[in-house]
Amino acid sequence: MAMKRKTTKKAPPKRPELGDKVEIAGAGIVQESYITETLEQNYMPYAMSVIVSRALPEIDGFKPAHRKLLYTMYDMGLLKGNRTKSANIVGSTMHLNPHGDQAIYETMVRMSRGNESLLTPFVDSKGNFGKAYSRDMAYAASRYTEAKLDPVCQELFRDIDKDTVDFVPNYDATTTEPTLLPVSFPTILANNTLGIAVGMASNICSFNLKELCETTIALIKDPKHPLASTLKAPDFVGGGYILYDPDELEKVYETGRGSIRVRAKYSYNAETNMIEIGEIPPTTTIEAIMDKISELAKAGKVREVSDMRDETDLNGLKLTLDLKRGQDPDKVMQKLYRLTPLEDSFACNFNILVAGSPRVMGVREILTEWTAFRTECVRRRTFYDKAGKEKRLHLLKGLEAILLDIDKAVRIVRETDEDAEVIPNLMIGFGIDKEQAEYVAEIRLRHLNREYILKRTQEISELEAAIAQLAEILGSQKKIQKLIIKELQEVAAVYGKPRRSEILYGVEEAQADAEEEETPDYPVNLFFTREGYFKKITPQSLRMSGEQKLKEGDEIVRQQEATNRTELLFFTDRCQVYKCRAADFDDTKASVMGDYIPAKLGFDEGELVKYMAVTTDYKGWMLFLFQNGKAAKVPLESYATKTNRKKLVNAYYDKAELADLRQLTEEGELAVRTSAGRMLLFGTAQIPMKSTKNTAGVGVVTLKKNARIESVRPVEELELSNPHRYRTRTLPAMGALVRPEDMAEQITLE
Repeated sequence: MAMKRKTTKKAPPKRPELGDKVEIAGAGIVQESYITETLEQNYMPYAMSVIVSRALPEIDGFKPAHRKLLYTMYDMGLLKGNRTKSANIVGSTMHLNPHGDQAIYETMVRMSRGNESLLTPFVDSKGNFGKAYSRDMAYAASRYTEAKLDPVCQELFRDIDKDTVDFVPNYDATTTEPTLLPVSFPTILANNTLGIAVGMASNICSFNLKELCETTIALIKDPKHPLASTLKAPDFVGGGYILYDPDELEKVYETGRGSIRVRAKYSYNAETNMIEIGEIPPTTTIEAIMDKISELAKAGKVREVSDMRDETDLNGLKLTLDLKRGQDPDKVMQKLYRLTPLEDSFACNFNILVAGSPRVMGVREILTEWTAFRTECVRRRTFYDKAGKEKRLHLLKGLEAILLDIDKAVRIVRETDEDAEVIPNLMIGFGIDKEQAEYVAEIRLRHLNREYILKRTQEISELEAAIAQLAEILGSQKKIQKLIIKELQEVAAVYGKPRRSEILYGVEEAQADAEEEETPDYPVNLFFTREGYFKKITPQSLRMSGEQKLKEGDEIVRQQEATNRTELLFFTDRCQVYKCRAADFDDTKASVMGDYIPAKLGFDEGELVKYMAVTTDYKGWMLFLFQNGKAAKVPLESYATKTNRKKLVNAYYDKAELADLRQLTEEGELAVRTSAGRMLLFGTAQIPMKSTKNTAGVGVVTLKKNARIESVRPVEELELSNPHRYRTRTLPAMGALVRPEDMAEQITLE
């Protein structure tokens, strides 16, 4: 018997486990680890560093780079001294901010008065610092420009040497820097701030300093104070018009998110037929506006402008547009507002670091947090002043003790053999402590007279009164609030300025009118097919055209003469209506298939169009007939909206299957035929009108079980031998059986 040879199966290579170190050719030794752990250990610390230490502002209104620069300038004595070269400031700032000189200089440029980025600038500049409203106007190198702190910075550093804020070591522990600045007004809302972190961002608009201080005072007095009554709207350094939207403004004030629409301000010179634009939105530049106008002119969408020039000079921004003869400047600007960045939106996102954590807060909450921060600053300042006066009082109490016997003090000093024993002997001789004895011992010999000592001790009563007053402040929240209010009033009086951005109320309708006027109006023929295709053909083109091109199996279900400004409403099988205008479609020919409406208007996936309504004034009704036998008559004006909304939901009742829908411009009579072989004629005037779009309607047709509505047609399209047979006085009704002579009438569902 042959022996079967035993074979051993080779074990597969062991799969590396977590933590194992594996040598890979060409890559070295690789350690297995979870990608989630790698992200937590490497990427998350970086992300948090960007969020907390770089990109987002804190409650004092500054990012770390801004704060380090301003404190360096303060430490250099640039608050009251002469300007110095910007290069000196940049070099000194590197002791606190370990970044390249260009990054530091760019920070200073944006904070300067010359750059015009901030509504309340902090750097008093001299030289070319560029312009925020120009993309191409670059700033000069730091060796050519000079700068110092603006006078308003006194409010940023008020009492910073009185322990109002914490100080921490700089990056190499050679000096210290403040964690926050003890600002005496809400700088966080006084200037625009843009920050892009990892996974989050911040975009804060600026407010008028005077209005901001008044609002903060009002909120301190009454936390429920209506903000809009004192804080009218944002205010931008570039001016312009703010289009007032109370709902959107309230959203910004309460949630910190929203959009502020800003448009350019212009003037018209009738002699030269030129528009001169002097103020633009803060979100754009003069070059971006010119590029867009040029693009529109090349595309033939702006034909009213013959030439444009950037005439910006030392007097400020100026963009000049030459108009063609006979053009209305107001209508031209309305068109440019709609098509170019001359009107833009400032997207607000008030994301601020509070106690090291990012929070999106509304204006009310921000001012409340700032008040709490400022309250702590004032409390620490008061405690510092109180401690200093108490120390001074303690020393003067020791001086007062020797007033009774100056000769004794002199004798103790003279008769003491060793220098180290002078202080203890004075302590024993007068019953004072070491600090008081040191103070007495340091008095010069010429001051050991009764007059000098009496003058010094007269301060005791003043110090005691001041200490008592400071103690009252520390123990009273209201007294601290009074101090904050007083400082805010001083800031508003000294640094407050009139608004730069003008507020425009109720401009929506005017803008819509301008859009209506600029849309060319001419006769057109509209074609709509069962499959959802649409064509707009001019009468001239239609006369020259042959047969209509359609998709195989498709047919035209609606053909109507209209104008280019006609409004179109497309009702879908998902109880939605999409609104547009005939002008939104290109003129075409009969030889093309046309636009597929679901694709053109961006329908939801699988959504199909059921009907097209055509109107210019939203007069008339929409009639919906459902398979449950009910009908709903809704006025067409229920689908009109003041804003340019393109899509409306809940356009009709969705709890019953739709049998037919049609637009009615006047009352008429309809014939309904059911699957049970019955026909009912009824007048649309018998159906009461409902203003709610998704109303369930009223009963019209009584249906037997499993019966359905097969067709609905206007009665005038039918040739009935005895139409009275199918009419009834009351609704709902079943109708009458269709007679053989009426059977021949083909009724199809439209």
